[in-house]
Amino acid sequence: MARDTVAQLGSYADLRGATVIDVGTGFGFFARALADAGARCTGIDHDLAELTAHEGRTSNQLVASALALPFRTGAADVCFSSNVLEHVPDPWRMGDEMVRVTRPGGTVFLSFTNWLSPWGGHETSPWHYLGGDRAARWYERRTGRPPKNLFGRNLHPVSVSSALAWARRRPDIEVLDTVPRYHPRWAEGVVRVPWLREIATWNLVMVLRKRER
Repeated sequence: MARDTVAQLGSYADLRGATVIDVGTGFGFFARALADAGARCTGIDHDLAELTAHEGRTSNQLVASALALPFRTGAADVCFSSNVLEHVPDPWRMGDEMVRVTRPGGTVFLSFTNWLSPWGGHETSPWHYLGGDRAARWYERRTGRPPKNLFGRNLHPVSVSSALAWARRRPDIEVLDTVPRYHPRWAEGVVRVPWLREIATWNLVMVLRKRER
């Protein structure tokens, strides 16, 4: 998936020699795929255990918050994040930070699982449709342990419509694309249909260009 995603990103931005910030890098799979594509990548994650869980981990990794990225304004050619937005308590503050650290003319690639998609509850799906807390209790009764992704703590209900509204509010970005990440190209139109998009999108990719001043 990391290779496929980086190939998709490469259709919007030249990654050879590009400075890339990978927000929520986790085990570093995307960072390594970005480096293989020729990028100079720095990954940040709030969890040291995830950064150190796998051998062969990528260099240039930092423990930091996605809500306060430790980089100067305009530091990156590309700011990238895969499936992290729904795990932060203030998703559009994270979006703002990603735009801030991207240089004018640079690219922001932001992908997340929307709450009302069939996988919105992550391991508690599809019971999240009955409520996040209820789904977590059901999961714990069934497995004998709480879910890794706890509703209201490290899993939050982010919608496709809120993502589009956030992008429209920002005069400093141009929306290059909004597509369902795991769908064939012919199914891209679901993003343009209110209500349907919240369920049928599954995972939204937003590709943004920071405007030149």
